[in-house]
Amino acid sequence: GKLLDKLLELAGLNRAEVYITNVMKCYLPENKASEDEIEACTPYLDKQIEVIQPKILVALGNVAAEYLFKKFGLKRQSMGKIHGKIYRVSSLIIQAEIIPMYHPASALRNPPLRSVLMEDWRKFGEHLRRKSQ
Repeated sequence: GKLLDKLLELAGLNRAEVYITNVMKCYLPENKASEDEIEACTPYLDKQIEVIQPKILVALGNVAAEYLFKKFGLKRQSMGKIHGKIYRVSSLIIQAEIIPMYHPASALRNPPLRSVLMEDWRKFGEHLRRKSQ
């Protein structure tokens, strides 16, 4: 949680300004979700997206990025290729930008990723400031 707070701060945000949710709605003992488990949880995420109508979806980690890319018909690539990039999507339900990012926990497990993650969030903050002008 502390690293996410720091990343939000880099983007000029705080937790009170964002809505945070998960693809998985239940505790996973080994932190690995099967396809069936993801499929069981995503209708709840879909409903949250439909109700909230976010303009930007920051997908933290592979599970979130893979699900959103599949949902909106985007070609899935490795996180190494897509992190920090902006993908505009439009459907009957939502028009938004998807921005895949490494999950903060991955930077805790793999310290060299931390600088990549921080740079992505800094650029995200610049993007937000440009949009608000």
